[in-house]
Amino acid sequence: MHGYIPRIVQDRVERALTRSPAVAILGPRQCGKSTLAKKIIAETSAIYLDLQDRVDRNKLNEPELFFDRYRDRLICLDEIQMLPEFFSVLRSEIDRDRRPGRFLILGSASRDLIKQSTESLAGRIAYIDLTPFLQKEVAAKLSWSDLWLRGGFPESALAENDDDSFAWRRDFIRTFMERDIPNLGFHIPVPTMERLWLLLAHYHGQTVNFHKLAAAADISTPTLKKYLAILEQTYMIRQLPPAAVNLKKRLVKSPKIYLRDSGILHALLDIEEYDFLLANPAAGASWEGFVIENIIAGYEQFRPSFLRTSNGAEIDLLLERGGRFHLFECKLSKAPKPSRGFYELVNSIQPESASIIAPVDEAYELHPGIWVKPLEDI
Repeated sequence: MHGYIPRIVQDRVERALTRSPAVAILGPRQCGKSTLAKKIIAETSAIYLDLQDRVDRNKLNEPELFFDRYRDRLICLDEIQMLPEFFSVLRSEIDRDRRPGRFLILGSASRDLIKQSTESLAGRIAYIDLTPFLQKEVAAKLSWSDLWLRGGFPESALAENDDDSFAWRRDFIRTFMERDIPNLGFHIPVPTMERLWLLLAHYHGQTVNFHKLAAAADISTPTLKKYLAILEQTYMIRQLPPAAVNLKKRLVKSPKIYLRDSGILHALLDIEEYDFLLANPAAGASWEGFVIENIIAGYEQFRPSFLRTSNGAEIDLLLERGGRFHLFECKLSKAPKPSRGFYELVNSIQPESASIIAPVDEAYELHPGIWVKPLEDI
């Protein structure tokens, strides 16, 4: 069960391998990258190296000899952030032979954190961001309410019961702080990171006051911004920027902050069961973050932001590309009622679509051009 990989995800990677010499699958630890890669290479005679394993790393001590031996086979390099300097070697090898489908690279950090990849493999690599499970990927296996409660990490989402799921997430949080961050070369005291994560869980869905948050975490503002960047580049949080639209209104200019996986958020808030989640004051903000992550993953070519005016009118998510806009509001209600400010902003922006995402059974038009939709309709 835990080896489940949605076909839509596998197809996407396989198509990229037919076009590009190297394909990089990036995403948080334990989101299914290795499972996906092993499923793909099981159908071929590919070579798999786990770079967290010292024996596998040693096989690349003489990379030219290794590549010569396996030149006609797909080579999969897992946990590439362990050897970021290796990208210059890959660049030379790809320039010798630019056939598509030569390398499948997996990493638990963003391309910005693995800086050498962006610098050395430009034009030679296709990037695919792999998220934890999305609603559309597991709709046949999991209800939206279970996915929202447990989050999308496969071991958590597909656990036998809520207790096992919760225990896995608490272990994940501890391991991430104690092992994963140091493995990336960052030396952050575990108590400091633990305190910051708990604070971020309570700030989830709010605009960030960096000075106030830094004071609460007992660190300096520059240190806070550095730590937030690390959490963002390891796919743990999202800083959603404010929209850059000219509405002749005063707009809030601070980003909003979200923990990207709802299950991790709930573990930090000690929310173990669905009934407890609905009763928790954070439920609305949690639903908002859950919906936003699902939508952004489905609109990869669009730039995400949020919009809030100084008088409190707000749109939770604005997606823009080439002057085209799609607007989304998230409401944890069977009968959602947007504010007057929402309607005013929709009229000002004139988007291609405006949707209110709520836990409803079917879509309906609430107002001309404004639809209430269940998450699975996106």
